[in-house]
Amino acid sequence: MMEDKAHFPSVNPVSAGLSGKCPRCGQGRLFDGFLNVKQSCAACGLDYSFADSGDGPAVFVIMLVGFVIVGLVLFVELSFQPPIWLHLLLWLPLTVILAASVLRPLKGLMIALQFRHKAEEGRLDTNGED
Repeated sequence: MMEDKAHFPSVNPVSAGLSGKCPRCGQGRLFDGFLNVKQSCAACGLDYSFADSGDGPAVFVIMLVGFVIVGLVLFVELSFQPPIWLHLLLWLPLTVILAASVLRPLKGLMIALQFRHKAEEGRLDTNGED
């Protein structure tokens, strides 16, 4: 990643990431489609090639949505004891809707935090040795 010489006002990575905006200027859009990251920011020209959120957002979605859904399933089962078909009718769509609604903001947040903290792929320091 090349060192940026332009001066931009500090952008809060949480608000920029959750809203899907550029982590440098806070104006341009981060996503092209639902989860595809654009090539660069249309407003400031930041190259998004550094953006690799990997499986991080999916892990957080599983943890958050799983916690909510399992808690609700247990509450409904212990309180009302509905048949299994009703559980499937309730929890499968709710799980998909919650996961889809949380995944994009969390991916934006991870990318914005990567930019803020200049996170890069790990490298071994060889001190000039081959």
